Amino acid sequence: MEPSVSATIAYFSMEIGLEPDIPTYSGGLGILAGDTLRAAADLAIPMAGVTLVHRQGYFRQHLDAQGNQREEPACWHPEQRLEALSPRIQVVLEGRPVLVRAWRYWVQGVSGWSVPVYLLDTDVEGNTPADRRLTDQLYGGDAYYRLCQEVILGVGGAAMLEALGHQTLITCHMNEGHSALLVLGLLRQLNQGQLPARLTPELHEQVRQRCVFTTHTPVPAGHDQFDAALVRRVLGEPAASLLLHLDGQPDNTLNMTGLALSFSRYINGVALRHGEVSRDMFPGYPINSITNGVHATTWTSEPFQALYDRHFPEWRRDNAYLRYAINLPLTEILNAHAASKRLLLQEVERRTGRRLDPHVFTLGFARRATAYKRADLLFSDLDRLRRIARTLGPLQVLYAGKAHPKDEGGKAIIRKIFAAAQTLQPDIPVLYLEDYDMTLARLLCSGSDLWLNTPLKPQEASGTSGMKAALNGVPSLSVLDGWWVEGCIEGVTGWAIGEDGQRPSDPAREAASLYDKLEYVILPLFYKRPLAYAEVRRAAIALNGSYYNAQRMMMQYLKNAYASCGAISNVICPVVPLRPHPSLSET
Repeated sequence: MEPSVSATIAYFSMEIGLEPDIPTYSGGLGILAGDTLRAAADLAIPMAGVTLVHRQGYFRQHLDAQGNQREEPACWHPEQRLEALSPRIQVVLEGRPVLVRAWRYWVQGVSGWSVPVYLLDTDVEGNTPADRRLTDQLYGGDAYYRLCQEVILGVGGAAMLEALGHQTLITCHMNEGHSALLVLGLLRQLNQGQLPARLTPELHEQVRQRCVFTTHTPVPAGHDQFDAALVRRVLGEPAASLLLHLDGQPDNTLNMTGLALSFSRYINGVALRHGEVSRDMFPGYPINSITNGVHATTWTSEPFQALYDRHFPEWRRDNAYLRYAINLPLTEILNAHAASKRLLLQEVERRTGRRLDPHVFTLGFARRATAYKRADLLFSDLDRLRRIARTLGPLQVLYAGKAHPKDEGGKAIIRKIFAAAQTLQPDIPVLYLEDYDMTLARLLCSGSDLWLNTPLKPQEASGTSGMKAALNGVPSLSVLDGWWVEGCIEGVTGWAIGEDGQRPSDPAREAASLYDKLEYVILPLFYKRPLAYAEVRRAAIALNGSYYNAQRMMMQYLKNAYASCGAISNVICPVVPLRPHPSLSET
């Protein structure tokens, strides 16, 4: 039997990071989605997640000695991890019906509340072999494959929620434009199960009042667009005509972000700066800002969890208690970090056979490998980097991150890092850890001594890796873009690369600034004044960790995005377990 209390908010995302060994995520977008649902469970928010099952995951990454990336499927078996649900719904692709089933995963919160996540799957008897593979690969295939996936996520997701008994849905939250075809499903539901012959202003407004949209991409090329001929082929003429003729759609193209913008009552970017960039990209839309946050319990290392449990044990229930870290004894912070660093270096040795020195300043960088993130900026002047390490104190560097299989620029960045590592031997150990995932991310963000981030401004929407680091007392050295525009208090929570968050990037100036901060500020502080460096660690926890977390983020969504349509009227108290975790035997 399905739960008697239905969600009032549905959260649609092409990827959701649930667990390290459930490979239904590729990077920051999916991890954010998982953290959003984890925070919703902590706060007892009546929410449900919708995504695809991605039986082959994103991919497993293998790197050879030169840094050449090879990919293989990250296959897993949902029947071993998830709860099978009985309903079957249909979506129509190229005029043929395609059956869709769902698997359910429960996100358990500290409050006792649980949030269901529905993973849609076309590997169903009765579908053609090609259709059975449509939910296999995350961000795989060609434009046809991607458009079919977006039909399954949006149209199929709406139909599946209805089939599962979620009749009281008030708000549908689209996490990026991949789920924008949800509007077709809502139009059918509001029009007695049929697609309307034309889109009336009244029907458009009814759908708009039910939708919330978060945009994540400040680069125009990063927004999904499909050729009109492909849209007509996959969706059929009636649906294609409705969408392609909307105001704001470019000629002969379906822009998924434009579709989501047109049908959402509330729209937001994921940092204050990103909201500004998005308003410039999409003039005429009232785009707000809600800065991302990370799920504190998930991303805090065991040594720091134990430290917080001793001093302010309510921090898991209410992350704002991390503010009290400002009074933590510096020696206890240093001890917790040393334990976290040991865990990281043990994993590095297990993966690579290389034993790094726990007393050496360790710089961490782990992001999706793509050109605008500029992972190689640190190696702009290898001679100066060597001189810094020789005169100020030894330095070791850890990298991780996958390049999309079709991103040749990202793959080239990985090879450049391998080449720099070879040149810097034996003066500065540089290791690139393959197959980056949630487990490695937690170790890197907690065990590094400094978190480096070097995006090309203004292309960083938010960035959350530095937030994870802050929870563990690891300060950032970062370009002033994304969340760091808000989170950087120079010399207090970390350090800025460059001085102006509004001015476009100047690579030469930013590389010089990076080296200057390492040489004149950070390494002297680390090696000569360790307690002063520990004060920066403490401030990063108290000022950044207490604010840039997913609980605060979700409270802002509740107040600003969801409450505008009464979606939280039945949330009595964020910490009251309104519904216990259902038994997995329930079907």
